[in-house]
Amino acid sequence: MQLTNDKEVFQSYEGLRFSYSKMPFNDNEIWIEDSGLLFENGIRSQALDIFKWNHYPVFFRSGGDLSFDILAASFYLLSRYEEYLPYKTDMYGRYGHENSIAYKEGFLDLPLINLWIKELKKIIQQKFPHHIFPDTTFHFLPTYDIDIAWSFKNKGLLRNAGGFARSFLKGDTGSIQERFSVLRGKKKDPFDAYDWMDELHAKYKLNPVYFFLVASANGKQDKNILPSVKEMQGLIRQHSNRYNIGVHPSWQSGDAPSLLVKEVECLEKITAQKINSSRQHFIRFVLPNGYRLLLNAGIEKDYSMGYGSINGFRASVASPFFWYDLEREQTTSLLLHPFCFMDANSFYEQKYSPQQGLQELQRFYKVIKQVDGTMITIWHNAFLGDDKMFAGWKEIYAEWLSEISMK
Repeated sequence: MQLTNDKEVFQSYEGLRFSYSKMPFNDNEIWIEDSGLLFENGIRSQALDIFKWNHYPVFFRSGGDLSFDILAASFYLLSRYEEYLPYKTDMYGRYGHENSIAYKEGFLDLPLINLWIKELKKIIQQKFPHHIFPDTTFHFLPTYDIDIAWSFKNKGLLRNAGGFARSFLKGDTGSIQERFSVLRGKKKDPFDAYDWMDELHAKYKLNPVYFFLVASANGKQDKNILPSVKEMQGLIRQHSNRYNIGVHPSWQSGDAPSLLVKEVECLEKITAQKINSSRQHFIRFVLPNGYRLLLNAGIEKDYSMGYGSINGFRASVASPFFWYDLEREQTTSLLLHPFCFMDANSFYEQKYSPQQGLQELQRFYKVIKQVDGTMITIWHNAFLGDDKMFAGWKEIYAEWLSEISMK
């Protein structure tokens, strides 16, 4: 690919040509009329007039072969431009999905940019029938957040005593009996799904990514087994020897950023590996500082681009992309891997049954497969174990994996 602002160089080029300008140069090009956004300085509220193009919602209306400025619209969504504007936070201090244009206009469940590109390819093929596109294929990447490694095991005397007391006050004799059975080694911990998960990965030849929460102290939102516990260290090493792993920055690190570096270092010490991947606990981050902190901590890949309150496509894309620091007008080396589905969103936020969760997975798979995108899901070991609260969820995950392996 060659970029030029020289008219003669452009017109003499043989092959596929794009012009991004106020006026076209000739008929033998793909002309995208510049709407002005990409040449602006600063950040301001944008007037977004939503209309349909080839059955899909678009904005930044313009002339040209597409009727809208696809570059400006894609930039607006990918840069998360709207998250730099004033907005209402949710209960966790995050950007509320209700603020987004994707939610308001009903396209949150679409990888809209991938769909635009697919339509653009059709236009290119009409004007340049001999142009050959590189091959693209659908890719599924399972990821897991290990933020409560075990329900009862390895929590120590005080935490288990507190658990017994809470169950007693609630009159939950079943939980008391289960905790006793697990601690005496008579029953498997209900959150211990690791062997079952390994079997799934082997059966379907999957290469997952695990994210471990390694806060040095517990808090209201950070409830994992402490990394100082040898069994927790063993679990982390076991997975780092077999899979790709990353850090799951704690809630506390969001309030005290210096903790992020310590948590990365902790995970590196346990695994004797360089840790360069992350996903925020509770998907808690605010732009641009959240991503700047990751870069400062040596993180190269982040898997937090999605909502912790609803499933869908936060950046309207199902492909990895590099984060652009809009405030500083800088490209960065932080590669973002957007997810579209999280079990906790389906269960806690959307109040879905396991069967509804399966249908949601099927919908996302269908549309991402259609555009040869990358589908990233988030599961927690708690949902995939034998805890009665999450009954049915491990079964629909296994069913869905079986379905997509047949296609």
